[in-house]
Amino acid sequence: MTDSTRVGKRERLAGAAVRVLHEQGVEKTTLADIARAADVPVGNVYYYFKTKDQLIEAAIDAHGRQLESMIEAMERLGTPQERLKALLQGWIGQRDLTAKYGCPTGTLASELDKRDDGLDRAVAKVMGELLDWVERQFQAMGRADARELAVALIAAYQGISLLTNTFRDPELMATEGRRLGRWIDSLA
Repeated sequence: MTDSTRVGKRERLAGAAVRVLHEQGVEKTTLADIARAADVPVGNVYYYFKTKDQLIEAAIDAHGRQLESMIEAMERLGTPQERLKALLQGWIGQRDLTAKYGCPTGTLASELDKRDDGLDRAVAKVMGELLDWVERQFQAMGRADARELAVALIAAYQGISLLTNTFRDPELMATEGRRLGRWIDSLA
């Protein structure tokens, strides 16, 4: 097996873990579920990940890489206001998925918080990176209350994700996204 084949399977397994954990939750998901989603024989999973917790860690790392990629793309936009509104558009664009399963990172954080293995801190770090980035955008807008505004924006998203999922209504996310866009404009 070549190094690229190993890396490819490992990445497929991590990506599948992100999807399956989001759709089924941590406790209901088995290694076999993830192997099936990655199209990897279940016996091969143990070559890459000895435990389910290692796969969860890989999924958290994948969330972090997705966030880095998203931030990198948004950084190309001209103003912090545009970047924050692009973040909102990304959230709104995933409203159907959110209606079915909730926020991918938020639901994982909530589930892992109930365990005593430290994985909750790993996912908190990913969410913290988003919070810090949002804070920097508000700082660039000249806001002295940037941290409070960042917390408010992330909290509004997590709250609307919960409601969107609870009521299985993607339009709730779209409506709140539009309101948050107006709110960001009012702060500029």
